[in-house]
Amino acid sequence: MNVRRSAAVLAAVAVIGAATPAAADPSPSPSRAFPSALYGGTDPKYDGVWRQSLALLAQDTVGVKPAAKSVQWLARQQCADGGFASYRPDPAAACDAKTMLDTNATSAAVQALTALSGHDDVTRKAVGWLKSVQNKDGGWGYSPGGASDTNSTSIVIGALAAAGEKPDQVVKDGKSPYDALLKLALPCGGAGDGAFAFQPDKKGDLAPNADATAAGVLGSLGKGMLVEPGKKSDVTCEKAATPQQAAANGAGYLTAALAKDGDHLMSALAGAEPQPDFGNTADAVVALAARGDTAQAEKSVRWLEKNSASWAAQSGPAAYAQLIFAAHATGTNPRDFGGADLVKQLNATGPAPQTAEKTKAADEKEDSGSDFFGVWWYVGVCLVAGIGIGFLFTGRKKKQQP
Repeated sequence: MNVRRSAAVLAAVAVIGAATPAAADPSPSPSRAFPSALYGGTDPKYDGVWRQSLALLAQDTVGVKPAAKSVQWLARQQCADGGFASYRPDPAAACDAKTMLDTNATSAAVQALTALSGHDDVTRKAVGWLKSVQNKDGGWGYSPGGASDTNSTSIVIGALAAAGEKPDQVVKDGKSPYDALLKLALPCGGAGDGAFAFQPDKKGDLAPNADATAAGVLGSLGKGMLVEPGKKSDVTCEKAATPQQAAANGAGYLTAALAKDGDHLMSALAGAEPQPDFGNTADAVVALAARGDTAQAEKSVRWLEKNSASWAAQSGPAAYAQLIFAAHATGTNPRDFGGADLVKQLNATGPAPQTAEKTKAADEKEDSGSDFFGVWWYVGVCLVAGIGIGFLFTGRKKKQQP
């Protein structure tokens, strides 16, 4: 299966370079031992900071103000040196040599906290840490000191850009992140045909990887997870001497790969039947839209509208966030995504947000989060007054299945 940047895959990437995301009910449970500020109900050991960052960034994207304690929880996950681990169960305990910091979690946190504003000290320290662990080839691996890979290098580029840095000026031994990405880009022609590899194999050879290609396109464009539709340039696949050409080549590869399998990507474990890859398809939509390749991006987001509901419900907040990013990049309404309200579904996986966006059509607040409880509290009071019966609320609405 192609390497993915979503959810529980991140820790496994450092060890084997590829993994399958864990699938479990993401609904929070009052009896769970996880922090109440955290989004999702599965063990956060490998993806707590990642999924929290994506959830908060997605909420901000659609005009929802996240719960203050959820934002505070994310900021407090930072270690004194500026880096973030995948998850720290006790943020009050100082980080030490055993704390496994990672570039992906750190970069995701930077993108989320920058968007939410008011966390300049946190993001400044995080960017400083990312710069301090840059490899000599200009890129980053998942763990400090690990070999550079396309996914990690690209998400760091997104964090740098979000924080106001110029990625081409973040250099180590004269090499920038773009130099690292160009080395991981395959030539035109053959099976690779402009794709990006995740990393070279043991022999130094590059193999095309759709997920790495989606990440590489965004990284080469200097973009993060949240993008606006770009302006397409009619560039054919040629030798990638510039990041822009590498992005064009990668976009061409993604377009062909998506069209080949019915507007979505496929993946399979060894010995298993190929399965639709929803997360990588969403990432590919964002990458294509960022470069202005909207025709295929729109076809693929329509496919996601029809087919991704079960996957998102099973995979949790990071999955809902990926779909929201894909919807945003293509101008699709995330509140009517194939009939599903992605915003409400995301909100239901964690603490009620402070505010919800006003709908453009009716200029009314979305019936979710804190507004949900306000409405039903009022109903409860009326019933108590009328018939003397009170209602006991659980404190959080159970997640609705799409």
